[in-house]
Amino acid sequence: MSTTAPATPRSGLPASSLQLSPLGDAFHVFDTTLRDGAQREGITYSVADKIAVATLLDELGVGFIEGGWPGAMPKDTEFFARAAAGELALTSAQLVAFGSTRKAGVRAGDDLQVRALLDSQAPIITLVAKSDVRHVERALRTTLEENLAMVGDTVAYLVGEGRRVFLDCEHFFDGYAHDHDYGIRVAEAAVEAGADVIVMCDTNGGMMPVGLHGVVAEVRDRTGFRLGIHCQDDTGCAVANTIAAVQAGVTHVQCTANGYGERAGNADLFAVLGNLVVKMDLPVLPDGRLSEMVRVSHALAELANIAPDSHQAYVGSSAFAHKAGLHASAIKVDPELYNHLNPEVVGNDMHILITEMAGRASVELKAKEFGIDLAGQPEVVSKVVDTIKAREAAGWSFEAADASFELLLRDEMAAANGEQLAAPFQLESYRVIVENTANTPGAGRSVQSEATVKVHVGGRRVVATAEGNGPVNALDSALRSALAEHLPALAGVELVDYKVRILADHAGTDSVTRVLLASTSTMAAGSPEWTTVGVHTNVVEASWQALVDSLVFALRPSSA
Repeated sequence: MSTTAPATPRSGLPASSLQLSPLGDAFHVFDTTLRDGAQREGITYSVADKIAVATLLDELGVGFIEGGWPGAMPKDTEFFARAAAGELALTSAQLVAFGSTRKAGVRAGDDLQVRALLDSQAPIITLVAKSDVRHVERALRTTLEENLAMVGDTVAYLVGEGRRVFLDCEHFFDGYAHDHDYGIRVAEAAVEAGADVIVMCDTNGGMMPVGLHGVVAEVRDRTGFRLGIHCQDDTGCAVANTIAAVQAGVTHVQCTANGYGERAGNADLFAVLGNLVVKMDLPVLPDGRLSEMVRVSHALAELANIAPDSHQAYVGSSAFAHKAGLHASAIKVDPELYNHLNPEVVGNDMHILITEMAGRASVELKAKEFGIDLAGQPEVVSKVVDTIKAREAAGWSFEAADASFELLLRDEMAAANGEQLAAPFQLESYRVIVENTANTPGAGRSVQSEATVKVHVGGRRVVATAEGNGPVNALDSALRSALAEHLPALAGVELVDYKVRILADHAGTDSVTRVLLASTSTMAAGSPEWTTVGVHTNVVEASWQALVDSLVFALRPSSA
């Protein structure tokens, strides 16, 4: 086997354009969200979305952005055309086009797909090639020698046209297990033709870290080539496999934002970056960019129309959340005792969750998040802990309802001082009617809710009635109508999420229900979004409790 050193890049680009990180061109962070990540079920990017995604990735500081497959996907062709026309201005990254080698029996220059790669004007091309004997013979239905010629001819042609070429060896690890030599021959054909990087792909996602590390190290020793890694997550090991490959010598990692990809997904870009920078001390991002990870991760989730994973490593909202009182006690002394790094390093922050597991330290730390100092008020802390445990035993949950917890805390503080917080309004009664009426023949039925509320506000008794598309919507509208004149700040409050859960300890239609209500406002003090909770055997009453807490929270003094 040849041990030819990696060919000198012949991209035709100035050397300065290849300085992608503090490591220069010594280490590649290669993102394929717009190509491989877009294969996730449920993701459909428009061309405008693709430009927005690429812009965010560039802001993060990745070195390479694979934009798609021009010539095979019309949207990808348009994306590259618009990028070339100036709609995408990259400052850290270079744009990469993805495509396949020439077809069997066709000259590379005559292959329309290969020509489309040149037409994309991308300075870098990633070619995918079969490196598993079984795939060559059964999927491509060609000879092993012709496949090698397809690789060599296509790479040489693109390099000759001034493009830098990376080769994705599809099914490399499965192929290597079957035949230790053929994948190496594919890599040799590519490097001898001018390819810069040989990317070993765990296409089926079946590798484990120890086995993958061994193969990578063996291929490194056999070839001396510059190696890259591309891991799918079918065993849940994509991130671990990627790190194992780096430890074995690869200097090019392919990932997708938030691990998006087909089946179980790909190696998560943010987990890989966090591990490379924080744990392995590899400065693979420009200075100051690591703290952008949370912002970029969540923005990319919005573009994909997928809710962010709250438990995602490094960037999830719960990545540094602590629930057990034992943890909180230690964190109160030193936050590093239960955090593997300072959350601010990656743009995240620490949260203390209030549940029946909460102890005194949990309550004190959570109060600090609200700007409340409970030092010297042990009776308040004890009362709050006891109240939380009693309520959670009855079905309440405060770990996702910070607003309700803050109101409870302030009530207990006032009570400890012999005071009672003035309520902005008081309920006399409410009534909800749900009417199912027949429309014109053949048009089906219409379901309409109507609510009437009677409240005392500003020294007056106010009665208001409103309709809605459901009982909660009707109650919300009626209550806002009753309070609007006296509490104008509520005009900016909007309900943004509504969740109902039947508690597992109770069964049947008379079960206890818990309602979580998320709200936001442009006029309320403090957090732009907050969540409140209500619990009752009647779902309307549980909703009412959460609704009232939401409005009261919005009205709390800005100095609170």
